[in-house]
Amino acid sequence: MFEFLFALPLLLKAAILGVVEGLTEFLPISSTGHLILASSLLGFSGDKEKLFDIAIQTGAMFSVIWYYRQKIGAVVRGLGSDPAARRFSLNVLIAFLPAAMLGVLFASRIKHYLFHPVPVAIAFILGGLVILWVEYRQRRLQRPPRIDSVDEMRAMDALKMGVAQSFALIPGTSRSGATIIGGMLFGLSRRAATEFSFFLAIPTLIGAGVYDCWKYRELLSLDDLPMFGVGLAFAFFSALACVHWLLRYVASHDFIPFAWYRIAFGLIVLTTAWTGVVNWSA
Repeated sequence: MFEFLFALPLLLKAAILGVVEGLTEFLPISSTGHLILASSLLGFSGDKEKLFDIAIQTGAMFSVIWYYRQKIGAVVRGLGSDPAARRFSLNVLIAFLPAAMLGVLFASRIKHYLFHPVPVAIAFILGGLVILWVEYRQRRLQRPPRIDSVDEMRAMDALKMGVAQSFALIPGTSRSGATIIGGMLFGLSRRAATEFSFFLAIPTLIGAGVYDCWKYRELLSLDDLPMFGVGLAFAFFSALACVHWLLRYVASHDFIPFAWYRIAFGLIVLTTAWTGVVNWSA
């Protein structure tokens, strides 16, 4: 079933995966998990293809830079004179370090054992259950957030967000989901947690893309430029639309629909794998 997808032109596959990356990177549903599943369906597998999946995350990251270009520009200009700008930059750096260090130490093992559809589906379901627990906990406690803006965060808040992001090294967990839901647990408002997740994506996705491209540079050639260019472009524009939509969404909605989506999607993958309807290992 779905074997016809294997025959699609390479650039069309790159465009599809770019859209998947852009639409899922900043939602709490795991872009890496969706890319692994989509790549499996498209017959887009192998070391170079895994590198492609990570590299096109840079396109999604550039959408955040463009969307917040005024704030980022103000922070850069204020690094020498504005304490608030320095504190914000330091917070992003602190939050970036835990996942960066753990990624360097364990990335190869994680890719070998967990970058497969069934482990991803299990992570989808577990992540959905965590989101449900946090959201229902928020409703029951009804406490006002301790932090309403990313500019109010302290170093310890940033470190906690960084630890939360580390869980996203497990594919299917969701980097944005781990940081947003973790931030809400730590006292950030829904919007503050969402925005800090966006800013934290900049060094995280740049670091992951540069690290993997350098580590596996022998796999790349000039012939790969069109494929990577198409993937990056489609990831950028679809992520830009998603960022704009998500900020409006969190102003008046919770993440419970995403939790049920994760659970349902994970169960579908496990069911189709168990019954043989979809040969995910292909």
